[in-house]
Amino acid sequence: MSQADLTMEGHPAGLTTGIPPFSIPAKKMAIWLFIIADAATFAACLVVYGFLRNGAPNWPRPFHSITNVALMTFILLTSSLTMLLGVRAAKTSDKAGAFRWTIITAIGGILFALLHVREWLALIAEGMTLFHNPWGTGLFGASFFCITGLHLLHVTGGVVALLAVGIRYRGGRYNADDLEVTGLYWHFVDLVWMFVVPFVYLLNLAH
Repeated sequence: MSQADLTMEGHPAGLTTGIPPFSIPAKKMAIWLFIIADAATFAACLVVYGFLRNGAPNWPRPFHSITNVALMTFILLTSSLTMLLGVRAAKTSDKAGAFRWTIITAIGGILFALLHVREWLALIAEGMTLFHNPWGTGLFGASFFCITGLHLLHVTGGVVALLAVGIRYRGGRYNADDLEVTGLYWHFVDLVWMFVVPFVYLLNLAH
């Protein structure tokens, strides 16, 4: 092989170095792999929940209104939009706008978490715990707190990530790609909630 067939780094001509597999940056590939694995976890939880619900003859229907869950859903979907605006601003080098939209997204996540905790406290005040509730099988309390608790844990982690990445982005340590990766995680959290709502809430509305 002649010298002309070699690149400056000593690699054969036609081969490009530094490009991640499948032309996807390593950080984006990592978050997609995490999302796939996490989606499988949530799917398993919802499948188990479905079997428990169908197998219990006295499965309770404790929810009399969808006002709170509708408000929570609206806030979470709106935060997904603000995250999208933040990433778009970052890609156009609007650092102030990207930081502002990212912080607004984090605030939306905090509001969602507060509404969720308020709902939990109201159910606990009615006598519902992890292994007992006054309406029927105790499996309802266990499945409800496990599924919604797992989602709330993801929301809380997402809020922490949004604040950390947003602050470091404003300081110049992170770039638009880092915001985009964080946004992918946040959109995943929102998407999971759209499966939790019909399974856990709408199917358990009081007649």
